[in-house]
Amino acid sequence: MPRRRAEILAWLRSRGASRVDEALAAELRGAFPDASDSTIRRALLESGLELDPLVEGVRQDTLDHLERTLLALAREYERSAAERRARIRQMVLTAREHARLASRRKPKDEELLWLRTWLENPLVFETWVKLRRRACSGRADAV
Repeated sequence: MPRRRAEILAWLRSRGASRVDEALAAELRGAFPDASDSTIRRALLESGLELDPLVEGVRQDTLDHLERTLLALAREYERSAAERRARIRQMVLTAREHARLASRRKPKDEELLWLRTWLENPLVFETWVKLRRRACSGRADAV
């Protein structure tokens, strides 16, 4: 493990937290201002700690993670004021751009569909994803 991630993980352990909320994440960024976003994100994911939805962001490594994180963000979106909604929406837009870039190397049509659907209407995403999973469960190329 690279040294910087090890330092971040040690810092997190020293805090004795079981969950990383937005305040602790901001404190972490302040403690490691020269660490890249990707280094911090990898360390947070490796920590095994529970992450608040805006700390974890959109995970695209599996459809299960994508579903779980988009649902958590949709719930946050629903109960948030306009400024926070804009931050959440920007997070999903960024994830969609990452998926588009990745799709140039490997097809990720299903992930892009999920992200587009969330962006079109995050408040119906939970119902949509249940229907999508059900519709795809009988197909040979099922989700």
